[in-house]
Amino acid sequence: MGVLDQTVEPENPTSDEALPANVRRIAHEGRTIWLVGTAHVSLESVNEVRSRIAALEPDAVCVELCQSRYDALTDPDRWKKLDIFKVFREGKALFLLANLAIGAYQRRIGKELNVEPGAELVAAAEAANASGATLALVDRDIHVTLKRTWATIGFWQKMRLLSAIMQSLIATEEISADDIEQLKAGDQLPDMMSAFTQELPEVVEPLIFERDRYMAKKIRNTPGETVVAVVGAAHVPGMVRVFEQDVDTAALEVIPPPSPLVRSLKWVIPAIIMSAFYFGWRKGQGQMLGEMVWLWVAANSVVAGVFTALAGGKLISVITSLFSSPITSLNPLLGTAMIVGPVEAWLRRPTVEDCERINDDVQSLAGVYRNPFTRVLLVAVMASLGSALGAWIGGALVVRLLAS
Repeated sequence: MGVLDQTVEPENPTSDEALPANVRRIAHEGRTIWLVGTAHVSLESVNEVRSRIAALEPDAVCVELCQSRYDALTDPDRWKKLDIFKVFREGKALFLLANLAIGAYQRRIGKELNVEPGAELVAAAEAANASGATLALVDRDIHVTLKRTWATIGFWQKMRLLSAIMQSLIATEEISADDIEQLKAGDQLPDMMSAFTQELPEVVEPLIFERDRYMAKKIRNTPGETVVAVVGAAHVPGMVRVFEQDVDTAALEVIPPPSPLVRSLKWVIPAIIMSAFYFGWRKGQGQMLGEMVWLWVAANSVVAGVFTALAGGKLISVITSLFSSPITSLNPLLGTAMIVGPVEAWLRRPTVEDCERINDDVQSLAGVYRNPFTRVLLVAVMASLGSALGAWIGGALVVRLLAS
C-alpha cells in the first residue's frame, strides 16, 4: 500500500554530527543500530523514514508494530472479517470500543494534516520489502498491552481513563504540522513524558516503559550488521537507556490474572444481597424480603435501562437490559453486555458498508452514534456500566433497609 511518492534527503544521514534529536545511532557488538523517532501522524516522518532507509541500506528494518496492528494498517478489509457476536461472547466490547476511540484521535489529526496515522511505519515496511531488507515487527501485541494496562489500574482510574478517551472524540483543538514535528524534538519529550507520568502514573509503565524494554530487546536480537528501527519518538530516550539490559520478553507478554481479592470482589455483591434477602426474610417474615427484592430489581433495572437508552439502544434492547440486569448482577459469570449486545446487533444488523466506514465515523461522537456497528458496541458497554452502577445502588438500598 503506497503512502507517499515524494522524499526529502537528510543531509549526510550517516554522520552522527548531522543527526537530529529524534535519531540515535547505537553501536552494539560490531553492529550499527539506528533508532529513528517519528510522529505517527507526520508527513515529514514518512519522508524521513524513506530517505534514511534508502541512504543507510540496512540489512533489517524494525518497526513499532505487532502483527495485529500491521494487519490493521495494511488490510483494508479487516473490518469485514470481524464477527460482532464473537466480540460479545469473548467479552471484548469495551476493549474494542476503547481501541477505536484511541485510534480515532490520531486519525482525526491525520486527516487535518493529510496523512494516515502510522503512515511512516507502513512506509518503513514498504521500503524494507522494496530493498530486500528483513522486516521485523518488534512491538508487543496490542491486546497484551491493553490488557496489562487495564489490569494495573483500579475502578476509578478505569473510569477516568474511559472519560479521557471519550473526551478525545469531542475535542475541537486544532493541531498543526509544526506542533506535531515539535513533539519529536528531544527537549520537549522529557516534559511531555513527565506530565503524562504525573497524570496517569499507573498507565505509563505498561504502555510506555515496558514496551521500551520489549522493543529494545527485539531490535537487539534482529540479525544484520546495519539495522534501522522506526519507533515513536517518545520511545527513543527510554530505549537508549535500556538497550543493553537483559530483558525477559516472555514475562512482559504475560497477562496478569486478577488477584484473589479482585476475583472475590465479583462475588461480594451477590453474597451480600443473597445474605440480606435471607436475613430480611427471617426478620420480616416475607414482607421485608419483598421490599428488598423490589429495591434490588428497581435500582438495577432503572439505571441499566437509562444507560442503555442514553447510548441510543433500541426499545427492545432497553427492555432487555431492564429484565437482565438484576439477574446478571447476581451472576459474575454473565455480563449484561453479553445479553444486550447481541440483541442490539440483531436489531441493527450492521452491514459491510457500516464496517468500512468505522475509521471515519469514530472520529466524532456523532459518528459513533450514527454507525450501526459502533452504536451496538456503545449500547453494550453502556448497559454493562449501568448494570454495575445499579448493582451498587441496589445493594446499598437493600443493606440500608435491613439495618433499619
